Amino acid sequence: MSRSLLLLLGLGLLNTPVFAQTKPATTPNPLILQIVQQISEKNLRDDVDKLVSFGTRHTLSDTKSKKRGIGAARNWVESEFRKYSKASGGRLKVEQDTFTVKPDGRRINAPVLMANVMATLPGTDPTDTRIFIVSGHIDSRVSDVMNATADAPGANDDASGTVAVMELARVMSQQQFPATIIFVAVQGEEQGLYGSTHMAKRAKKEGWNLVAMLNNDIVGNSTGHDPTIKNTTQLRVLSEGIPANETPEQARMRRTLSSENDSPSRLLARYAREATKQYVPGHEVVLVYRPDRFLRGGDHTPFNQQGFTAVRFTEVNEDFRHQHQDLRTENGEEYGDLAKFMDFAYLRQNTGVNLATLANLALAPAAPRNVGVLTAKLTNRTELQWEAPAAGEKPAGYYVLMRETSAPEWQQKFFVTDLKADLPFNKDNFIFGVVSVDAEGHESLPVLPVPVR
Repeated sequence: MSRSLLLLLGLGLLNTPVFAQTKPATTPNPLILQIVQQISEKNLRDDVDKLVSFGTRHTLSDTKSKKRGIGAARNWVESEFRKYSKASGGRLKVEQDTFTVKPDGRRINAPVLMANVMATLPGTDPTDTRIFIVSGHIDSRVSDVMNATADAPGANDDASGTVAVMELARVMSQQQFPATIIFVAVQGEEQGLYGSTHMAKRAKKEGWNLVAMLNNDIVGNSTGHDPTIKNTTQLRVLSEGIPANETPEQARMRRTLSSENDSPSRLLARYAREATKQYVPGHEVVLVYRPDRFLRGGDHTPFNQQGFTAVRFTEVNEDFRHQHQDLRTENGEEYGDLAKFMDFAYLRQNTGVNLATLANLALAPAAPRNVGVLTAKLTNRTELQWEAPAAGEKPAGYYVLMRETSAPEWQQKFFVTDLKADLPFNKDNFIFGVVSVDAEGHESLPVLPVPVR
């Protein structure tokens, strides 16, 4: 904590009467702790082995065979989703969302019928229209991105993300959440993010109230190469700063507020980090302030481009001998994306990161609306006001979050039951956010205030 905040604490300024005295629960929700523990390392391993057994899952590979190719892999994931649905009393709605991609002169050389395999867990509150998406990509490749016949096991890239999504669907479908969660294995990532682009455009066209999208790509290996670094306790989350579809008016407001580090996706990344601290002991989400890895992209990118809040989870240190490689041995080194190079205990922890984030978001009330900071008079205080969520569960109250402008994470939070707060802190020196919170302590994503007179 900074010296200035310590000084304020010492002066007792954080105990101003504007804040309510009865706060929501601050201890972890036992239900979320319980379902995080239900994630099975064995299931993750078995499911990766099954996906690898299809030989190749290249987007241009066989769709007719029941044993080899992308078609067989898609059908198997769908069948597993249907098993989970049956076990949940039919609550999971399973489908293959098919679409045709025409030749692009690049990585699609003929018309291709693709499919995203989706399992939707509808929210239990009919007034709550919020949707959350968690994804991994089912397709794989070798050194030549157009080689659709060679064995391309794709164990870590990205069977790891796909099986994480499957395991989340299995355990979370046994529970009830007010908001809707979509578990999806998208196709066509290696050929150009086709499955995620189709889904993002569909969400935009159909007006989904999509609050957050979590993309899992390469999340199952804890040992990097060149240099060799083993790290079993950290997972990167990558998030865009300036929104990809920012309008001129939004750009003007961003410059006014200096909010380059507080995009919706970056706020989601911080949220995942905090949820992990609560529910995945010994594991840490590392904030990487980039849209993706250096000069690369992933299945969250099309969602950002459509204006949605989306982030990417990926391992901290990659081993490029086991990504996009033909199966071979050179100079005594084995190449190829095989399951034996994965760490399934690490993958289990990373799956828990997703579960903790999704469960907290889906159980929380919707975010406050029209959050503003009053600027009619010059003072050294900060006056905030907002409106309650339009639908869904009524919040037990709101937290006002605060941090210094140079701090990477929120440093303080104050609970109020009103729709306003008068803070003894200068808006010049701090960044503020407001979240809705229920009695159990589940918080919405933060909303940053904009100037109002």
